[in-house]
Amino acid sequence: MNQSIAFMMKKLHIITPVKDSIDSTLETIRAIQGSRLSVPFTYTIYNDFSTPENTRRLEEAAHEYGFRLVNLSDLTDHPSPNYLLVLQTSQREAIEAEAGLLIVESDVTVKPDTLQSLYDGACQRKDCGIAAAVTTDEAGQINYPYLHARGRENQVYAEKKHCSFCCSLLTLDLLKAFDFRELDPTKNWFDVTISHESLKKGFCNYLFTTLPVLHRPHASRPWKQLKYKNPLKYYWLKYTKGLDKI
Repeated sequence: MNQSIAFMMKKLHIITPVKDSIDSTLETIRAIQGSRLSVPFTYTIYNDFSTPENTRRLEEAAHEYGFRLVNLSDLTDHPSPNYLLVLQTSQREAIEAEAGLLIVESDVTVKPDTLQSLYDGACQRKDCGIAAAVTTDEAGQINYPYLHARGRENQVYAEKKHCSFCCSLLTLDLLKAFDFRELDPTKNWFDVTISHESLKKGFCNYLFTTLPVLHRPHASRPWKQLKYKNPLKYYWLKYTKGLDKI
């Protein structure tokens, strides 16, 4: 952390993991490709065993919008979710390119200045491990997973809990400091673990409530809506089927 991040992150690698939910994903794609970015970037969609029809739609979108499409079925026969493989692959590529890794999930729609502002905000903070944009609903109210940030609108502050990867930039310093090959392969999701490891390595994780993004919780994983509609069924599935391990 002695060297300024501003001189280290030469570009951004933006990624979106996708499992079906193509309509919301197309909104994510359009917003990212319509972003005002002055920093060089690449954009990759990781298709995690979507249906053949949805894979075809992603291939058509890749041709139309010019992003890189990686079908995980070409890399593994491990059933979805393959978030660990996505993180490990994208970490390796980002380090090789001296890039920051910016994750935008497929149920998030960014504003034109969100991504550049996250990059700038991270570069201005030499101790930054993760720079995260707060999530809101259609009415602009902060929503899951950042409900605890209500009342702290229009601020940038060090997050002591954890940052969700709904829309988060992992700096190159963090990528170099913590090897994602050390992550627990029995888990499905890793935002909590990586946030905590960032703090352990001496970084600060910053939440930007100045940069709200639209979030439709779990649009990419509809079964998780049960957490709000039928919590007993949600937790039964979670524990009997081994789903959603954090």
